Amino acid sequence: MKTLITAATSGEAQRLKNKLDADAVILGDYLDVPEFMVKSGNMIRLPDPKSIAYAHEMLALCLDKEIQTIYPLKEQEKILLKEAGQLFQEYDIIVVCDF
Repeated sequence: MKTLITAATSGEAQRLKNKLDADAVILGDYLDVPEFMVKSGNMIRLPDPKSIAYAHEMLALCLDKEIQTIYPLKEQEKILLKEAGQLFQEYDIIVVCDF
């Protein structure tokens, strides 16, 4: 299984990735991600937290990509994913907001 870290282009995401098993980490962001990074498979585009269906879109993404753990780094993502914590727990997906 894999781990997703949001805010892919931030220094915080890179530092966290280095602390974890880098081979099992996926970096993603809903903001502008360089197209060459997406095409190379080093980053993925995430749903925008402004979407009404954000939690469900993130859940579908996690299931498709076999993501078991999410580290949301942006405050809006943290809030929405915490609110949907029960939904993610039902699929054994851990949302880590305090690390």
